[in-house]
Amino acid sequence: MRQFVPASPFAGLLGIAIRDLADGWAELTLPYRDDLATTGDTVHGGAIATLADTAAMAAAWSGADVPERLQGSTVSLTLQYVKAARGVDLVARATVTRRSRRLVFLEVRVTTGGEGDGDAVAHGVATYALG
Repeated sequence: MRQFVPASPFAGLLGIAIRDLADGWAELTLPYRDDLATTGDTVHGGAIATLADTAAMAAAWSGADVPERLQGSTVSLTLQYVKAARGVDLVARATVTRRSRRLVFLEVRVTTGGEGDGDAVAHGVATYALG
């Protein structure tokens, strides 16, 4: 994942980067830029969803056996937006709640950036299929 996320064209376009990664969880960042706004300085919900989805993917693969050809897909992603992200960097933390042979179930929380827990922006659940 430390090599895959930076090489992913869409994640790179948005500026998504890995902040921390360990077995069963991943924390990714999305730095604020004016071109990620939907209006004024409010971060577009699609950018927030992409950050959450990418964090879920990275967490799903963390601790899993990585095949020679990395292949997987998001099965579902449900997000509830709780606060507008206005002109701030964002952090998404995805945590594995259960693994089956092929499916990984996760919780995702997106907060404002900075050290420690920032203000909640969105939270949700995801299912990711490996291989």
